[in-house]
Parts: sequence; structure tokens; C-alpha cells
Amino acid sequence: MGTYRVMQATAPNGPLEPAERAVPPPGPGHVRIAVEACGVCHSDALFLSGVLPGVSFPEVPGHEIAGRIEELGAGADIFGWQVGDRVAVGWFGGSCGHCRQCREGDFIVCPNLKVPGWAYDGGFAEKVIAPVDALARIPAKLDAADAAPMSCAGVTVFNGMRRSSARAGDLVAVLGLGGLGHLGVQYAAAMGFETVAIARGHEKAAFAEQLGAHHYLDSTSDTPVATALQALGGARVVLATAANAEAMTATADGLAPRGELVVIGADTAPLGITPAQLLMAGRIIRGHPSGTAQDVQDTMEFSLLHNIRPMTETVPLDQAEQAYQKMLDGRARFRMVLTTA
Repeated sequence: MGTYRVMQATAPNGPLEPAERAVPPPGPGHVRIAVEACGVCHSDALFLSGVLPGVSFPEVPGHEIAGRIEELGAGADIFGWQVGDRVAVGWFGGSCGHCRQCREGDFIVCPNLKVPGWAYDGGFAEKVIAPVDALARIPAKLDAADAAPMSCAGVTVFNGMRRSSARAGDLVAVLGLGGLGHLGVQYAAAMGFETVAIARGHEKAAFAEQLGAHHYLDSTSDTPVATALQALGGARVVLATAANAEAMTATADGLAPRGELVVIGADTAPLGITPAQLLMAGRIIRGHPSGTAQDVQDTMEFSLLHNIRPMTETVPLDQAEQAYQKMLDGRARFRMVLTTA
């Protein structure tokens, strides 16, 4: 059946290099996808560094995948999928279906979650084989390069807000204006929240306003972020997209009574929040882990309805190493996307 290209690392922290693989047939309940675009996510570093248990090398990362089905495995057609269908696969790359969480319908916290690039080869490739429960249908008017980041970055912030306690008109703050945050501000405004953007430097105020923010807080100013949030009435929700525990900690006292700090930016440093800060005001801290294939589809449809798009820089697949390094260095504005065209 010929071969296809992948960009792989052969050792932890090694460079992404091209390789040829034999084209495999999809197994039962799986499809083979011709990849058109794949986003470069900061979480890819967890796989390429080899720090996660079960990661093996050579490693093909990539969990923000958009493409077309080119072959169905046995039984895949009973779910309504057809060759040629446009699909996205994100961090949720399938679940086991038999653990307690899956049996209760909470698939995204399945302990056996099948993340592309971890459970199977990811989207830094011309082709990917994925289970049918991982597939989200891409709306006809959404480009692959826009759909790809929505399958991880987009769904994480979209779901983080719609699963929160915030209701239309509530004050919602988005911490960070990077790959996650620039989408978070757009979603918050579109959902009807009084939207606050928090970032470093006064020069980002105009950009935040362009995204739809009603207020901008410079976290480097003399006024503490928590004080500024309380001056606005206190935040019902702070969506912490910046992977910085210290910055997250600085927002805690800016929460309104019963307010939530929703953590989606990954940092290994501890939060400096005391029980006393939570108790009397009934504040909540919780993590939010992405979303299922249906959540990804909801994210894309909502984005199309409200004309929300990620800000991307597209590069050819064979420049994956350069794109990955640009993301690591913080020079990406705001999502690097690999394309196979």
C-alpha cells in the first residue's frame, strides 16, 4: 500500500526528523485519516521529553489533528462515518469504554485515555489511525488549519467556561493571552460574560480589546490583580490558561464569593493558596481536562457561529522541528500548525 511520511524523535529530547512508514490498514473500530493539518501544542513537550509513563521511541507527537477519512476499519461504518468525511482528533483520542468513568459517561477522565502521540502515533504525519470514538466532524465552512487547534486548545477553554458556574453577565477573567488565552477571551465574550483579560504589560490592552475583552489588567502594574478584580466586583470565574502557578495564585483573592479558579494551564509548581482564602468565601479550585469528541464538535460549531478562529502560523510538515522549537521559545503567535498540502 506504499509509504507515508512522519516526523519523529528517536530519543528523549531528540530532534524531530523525517521517516517513512508502511501504510497500515485500520483495525476494527478504527479509521485511517489523511492528515491535512496538526497543531503544535505545549503538551507535546511531555511526550518528546519522555517524562510521561508509557511513552516509547521513536515518538510521533501531535494531538490537534484535522483531516479526511481515507479508509474504514471493520465495523467503523456502523457509526455513520464514510470515506471522505472531514474529522478532527484532539487530546481525547479515544477511551477504554469499560472503566467506571467511561460507564458513567465521563470519558475525558478515563484512566486509560488514548491520547494521540502517547497511546498511538500522533498527527505530525501524513496519516493517522484513530478509533471512531475519537472523531469529531469538522463543519464544512471551517478550514483544517483552524479546526486542528480547536481539538485541544479550543475545546479546553470552551469547555472550561461552559462547565463552570458562570452565567451570562457574570464577570469572567481569562489569565493569559497565549495559545489558549486568546481563544478563551473570544469564547468568554461570545458567551455573554463581562470579560476580563489578564496578561503582562500594558501594550497588550489593545489586543485584548480586539479579542472582545471589556477590561484589561496588566499583571505587572502596581495594583495587585486580585485588588483590581475586586474593584470590578469580583470574578465569578478565573480561567487560568497561563502555565504559571504564581500568576494563578495572584488571582485567588480576586474571586467573588463562591467563585471558581479553573486551572487549564499546566505547571508543576505548587499553588500558593491557603485554606483560609477558600473557606469563608466558599471559593473553589478545580482542574479542567480538555473534552470529548462531541465537545470538540460543539467547540467548532460554536466557533463557526460566532466567527471565532485561532490565530495560527502554518508551516509544512517537514518543518516540524523548527515549529516545535518556536513554540517552546514562546515565539509562536499563537498556534503553530503543520500542514501536509
